[in-house]
Amino acid sequence: MANQITRRKFLISSGLAGIALKAPMLFANTSGSTALSPIMRRIPGTDESIPAIGMGTWITFNVGGDEQLITQRTEVLKTFFELGGTVVDGSPMYGSAADVMGEALNALDGHDRIFAATKIWTGDESATRAEAARSSRRWGVDRFDLLQVHNLLGWQGHLETLKQMKANGEVRYIGITTSHGRRHREFAQIMEREPLDFVQLTYNVLDREVEDRLLPLAQERGIGVIVNRPFQGGSLFRRFQSEPLPDWAGEAGAGNWAEFFLKYIISHPAVTCAIPATSKVEHMKENMGAMYGALPDASQRQRMAGYVRSL
Repeated sequence: MANQITRRKFLISSGLAGIALKAPMLFANTSGSTALSPIMRRIPGTDESIPAIGMGTWITFNVGGDEQLITQRTEVLKTFFELGGTVVDGSPMYGSAADVMGEALNALDGHDRIFAATKIWTGDESATRAEAARSSRRWGVDRFDLLQVHNLLGWQGHLETLKQMKANGEVRYIGITTSHGRRHREFAQIMEREPLDFVQLTYNVLDREVEDRLLPLAQERGIGVIVNRPFQGGSLFRRFQSEPLPDWAGEAGAGNWAEFFLKYIISHPAVTCAIPATSKVEHMKENMGAMYGALPDASQRQRMAGYVRSL
């Protein structure tokens, strides 16, 4: 795995250099200088860092066997890799998304570029390894970098097995997830007593409940945080896309709404990675633009949240 990570870093840096030559304006920050270094976040308790923007696959990669759509999603993944992305998150709950990801990875020879994260989603607490093995076959990966208990379903039994799998080298990191702001009290209790590497939760410029307890707890406990639903499943764009960005958005490093929403999230000191999902190459470019240039400071973050609330 050490050699695989080294090759992954080489491929990322090579891809960044190539894309920067082809499209330098994508990497221009608000002052007009070129920013070739992606924003990285260290995984707590390790020397490993991952890019602050990843990719979700819910809905977007669930396209069945439609070859035209699979080819299009492969282009989305290619763009993600070229712009420095590595973290891809899935779940057995996402229909055909795992199979489509497997086809895309094969087409791109992308297995060394990916930080592969999926979830255990079954009520059978004895089926942890079997579900992980099925997902591994569908993705075409030898093992996952991160396995997470999806929405706490059967978390007691699954987490015990995941701890054994990590100790045996069958997975690198383990965690739990929640979405839509559900079960935060139970989530915090698990964070307080279990040896988790990551938690995944919902956080965006409007859904900020996790700022009160879960994000500070993650910092206190040294747990990485992956953020799902950064755009509220697209509803933030539907509500605000027609509104103008504030004239001070550039000071916070945001040149479009995608960057505005994502930079608000990844500028929180507890957040390791946000995982927006998209089915369009142009939207992927906008998402990945949030991983470059300036980040808002604490006062700018408050201003950003206030501006959105005022619209």
